[in-house]
Amino acid sequence: CLRRVKTAIAVARAVMDHTDHTLMVGDLATKFALEMGFSETNLTGNRSLSKWKAWLAKHCQPNFRQDVTPDPRQSCGPYTPKTQTMGDPEEQDSPGNDIQSAFAHNIGEDNHDTIGMIVIDQSGRISAGTSTNGLTYKIPGRVGDSPIMGAGSYAMNGAGGAAATGNGDVMMRFLPSFNAVSQMQAGVDPTTALQKAMAPIIKFYPSFHGAMIAVNMDGKYGAVCHGYTNWTFCVADDSSPEVQLHFIDCKSSMTGVNSANADTYQAKLLLIIFISSFVF
Repeated sequence: CLRRVKTAIAVARAVMDHTDHTLMVGDLATKFALEMGFSETNLTGNRSLSKWKAWLAKHCQPNFRQDVTPDPRQSCGPYTPKTQTMGDPEEQDSPGNDIQSAFAHNIGEDNHDTIGMIVIDQSGRISAGTSTNGLTYKIPGRVGDSPIMGAGSYAMNGAGGAAATGNGDVMMRFLPSFNAVSQMQAGVDPTTALQKAMAPIIKFYPSFHGAMIAVNMDGKYGAVCHGYTNWTFCVADDSSPEVQLHFIDCKSSMTGVNSANADTYQAKLLLIIFISSFVF
């Protein structure tokens, strides 16, 4: 939720290096970025402006509001909460209800653009990061999973790193990247660690869409996905000058060994990139 500053991940590094805080958002985060020497610029391009105008012409569809008036499926608002008595508390609290509303709005592979990266350098230090424009047509002020430590990505020297993509509003509730790295710290292999991290999300939100990658300190990596047909990631290391492209079958990735490497090896330099055109 950083506005008008292009290099958001560099601003996040400045927060880490020059403050005691973990998270800054909104216009005051922009003010902080300017204080740290970053430039403010108009990030609205012709393509995004055209899409926004088309969205307005379609009565602001898709729309992620619910239980408001006027009907968010037919109106651009302004909105107020519905005044009638709330329904059955058990039905309201059902963890599957809100996810269904989001995927009823034709959310697909062409309206997201997150890339997650995990890197082990020549000194054996590991880092992870995520780059994203966020959810297209989101409600202003919405914060996704990418900037949440342990949700969009996480890394720990001596253990490994992980990155996640998919329905961030659901996945951030489970901190799946932190979960996977914690599993690897306990000695679990990357693929099994990811399966364990993804399992509780699937349990409570069986219709959600998401994917994860992980790598441990030995250079062993894995990937899992749910809700899609397949998913893609690529790997580069010092053993080969060419990038290796991997396709993961989502149906089998949660139950067995997938196309990620099954052999442990010590790479001097390893880069694993999560290629995602679909991310919240």
